[in-house]
Amino acid sequence: MRLDKNTFRHDSLQDTKSISKVLDSITEGLAKGKLVFSDEDDKIILNPDGLLELKVTASQEDNRQKVNVRISWQVESKTKNNKKSLTVSS
Repeated sequence: MRLDKNTFRHDSLQDTKSISKVLDSITEGLAKGKLVFSDEDDKIILNPDGLLELKVTASQEDNRQKVNVRISWQVESKTKNNKKSLTVSS
C-alpha cells in the first residue's frame, strides 16, 4: 500500500541571518518531534521520531559553493497489520 505523497517546496533568496533562523526552527522542531513548513501556497506537518538518517554534502565549483543537508526517517503505519502470524512445523 502506497501512502499519498505530500510535498512542500519553497525557493527564495535570503541573507545568512534569515537562513540561520530557519535552521534554528528546524532544529527546535526536530527536538520537539514536530516540523511545520508553510507559506502562502502550501503547508505540511512532519513528525520525526526514532532514528533519523542524516546526509550532509558540501561542494565548490568555480565561484559557486553549495551545502545540502538531508534528514529522513520512516513513519510507522497507523493501519493495523492484517497479516496473520506464521507457524512453521515439520
